[in-house]
Amino acid sequence: MAEKFIKIQVLYDILQLEGYILIGSLLAIAWLFYKFFLKEVSDERHKSIRNHFRLLLRHFVILSFLFVLFIFMQSSEAQLGSLNRFTPYVAVMTFIWANIVFVKTARLMVLQYLFLGSMKHGVPLLLVNIFSLIMSIALLFWGINRIFGLELGPLLATSAAASVILGLALQDTLGNLFAGISLQLDRNFEIGDWLEITSGIQKATGQVKEISWRSTTLIGFSDEVITFSNRFMANAQISNFSPPDNPILRRQIFRLAYGSNIEHAKQILEKIVAGIGEVRGIPAPWAYVSDTNENWVELKIIYFIDHYSAQYSIGDKVYTRGIAELTSAGIKLARQVVEVSTKNSPDVTNQL
Repeated sequence: MAEKFIKIQVLYDILQLEGYILIGSLLAIAWLFYKFFLKEVSDERHKSIRNHFRLLLRHFVILSFLFVLFIFMQSSEAQLGSLNRFTPYVAVMTFIWANIVFVKTARLMVLQYLFLGSMKHGVPLLLVNIFSLIMSIALLFWGINRIFGLELGPLLATSAAASVILGLALQDTLGNLFAGISLQLDRNFEIGDWLEITSGIQKATGQVKEISWRSTTLIGFSDEVITFSNRFMANAQISNFSPPDNPILRRQIFRLAYGSNIEHAKQILEKIVAGIGEVRGIPAPWAYVSDTNENWVELKIIYFIDHYSAQYSIGDKVYTRGIAELTSAGIKLARQVVEVSTKNSPDVTNQL
């Protein structure tokens, strides 16, 4: 029965020891690459890669069992008698499992290669999934053509109408898919970057958590999950606050009462901010008079930080320490004065 559907000799020629050794060698190369080149990845990445290896090892054990069983049945056909009719089916199972292990190993190697460029935060799975899908489809078509003898060219040609209908039905999904690919090829942001997304009146800020087939997921300051479609991301204005070797500028404002020693206040603020560990020493913090009015003199302190997510905790330290040091130095912070006049006594004023 199997001879009617399967090119048995072609299948047996494919299932040689060399192919099994090749798959095992690829798995060993992936493991050595991980051990020697990915030592500095984050703990989360280590856990993820090891889970991949554990799953892949289980698949390889199953492949080894099927391959040994196939070799035994092929070499013992005379002794097996009527059982040898199952040999082609075992061969097909071995071929399928070999393709599964091969695709998963290649996928893991691509994933590890991408990890080289992002040791701490990880990489989006979108490109890895697309690579796996393309390789799986290619192996599927090749296997159907070689083993089952089916010509897929005429079949694909006659399915043009169905492809058009399917394309229209999946228009939004395909749009998000290609938008996601475009975002990854442009590399305007990566997983772990802090972004500000602006489109019209919509604005959101968060850290990139994942880029999938359909959407990009951010985690906000309050750990809220923010999800945008990839098409929306491709058309939105994106501000990236996590570029490498490019510090983030932040500023705080202090309003001093008239008569205060402005130069001394500048020195105090610059010294306080320079003493905060999360603030960059170069460029150094810089204080200057940014505004004056009838109520106060406004000092602005400018400084640079590396981590966008730490801006609020750093700002709290700047205000807390700055107010304490200015007060202990005898420099008064300004209070806004409001003059209130009554209708009956225009010459009477109250100050708040």
